[in-house]
Amino acid sequence: MSQTLNHIEWCLNKAGKELKEGKKHRGLVKINPNINKAKEYLNKAQHNFNAIDYFNNGGYSDWSTSAAFYTIYHCFLSILAKHGYESRNQECTVSVIHYLKEEGKIDLDEKFIIALKHEEDLEDKQETVIEVRESLQYGVKTKT
Repeated sequence: MSQTLNHIEWCLNKAGKELKEGKKHRGLVKINPNINKAKEYLNKAQHNFNAIDYFNNGGYSDWSTSAAFYTIYHCFLSILAKHGYESRNQECTVSVIHYLKEEGKIDLDEKFIIALKHEEDLEDKQETVIEVRESLQYGVKTKT
């Protein structure tokens, strides 16, 4: 089994265990494909995309990075809903997207997947949207 499939299995098991304990899951759940939910996530992605310019033009370019991150993330959640998954974990979401791309179920430029991976998961240690967002969100810089 590939590393991606192992991680997806871990995500499914994590959520299953949390749900059995009566908790809100923080993993991945298989659901019926839901086009309406997918459209709702795309609407949220468009909202976030519009916020990128809004923040930048208003002098809050540091918040543009967070809006860019969530634009991509909500697009990913839309894809998951269309393919029958609910995720409440960023790494689980990225694993499913990676798997769907590997299986030829989606055609997506790898740069979008890489953008949401954590730096330690990348071979060339390039800075990702996650690292930029975290640096600006938790740091003291106000411009990007």
